[in-house]
Amino acid sequence: MTNTTRNVETRRSTETKAAFKTTEFIAYVVVLVGVLIASAVVDNGEDGQGFGAEQAWFFVTLLTIGYMISRGLAKAGSRDFADRDERADRR
Repeated sequence: MTNTTRNVETRRSTETKAAFKTTEFIAYVVVLVGVLIASAVVDNGEDGQGFGAEQAWFFVTLLTIGYMISRGLAKAGSRDFADRDERADRR
């Protein structure tokens, strides 16, 4: 009886890249910091014209919702495949 081994390759996948490695995370953080800095620098005038804390936190909330939707769509529609050889795992 001959012992034959099969060369079996499996295709494993992860959902997506880690969130902190994506460009949308970097853009989110940069814009978030920009909104908070703009809110601190620009005074809310007596006439209500300005950029106060209430508006800033509203925009922060909108940015966060947009980022969460973006990540959800990225996770729902893509796979990151990593081909590997089963024999390499047995060593």
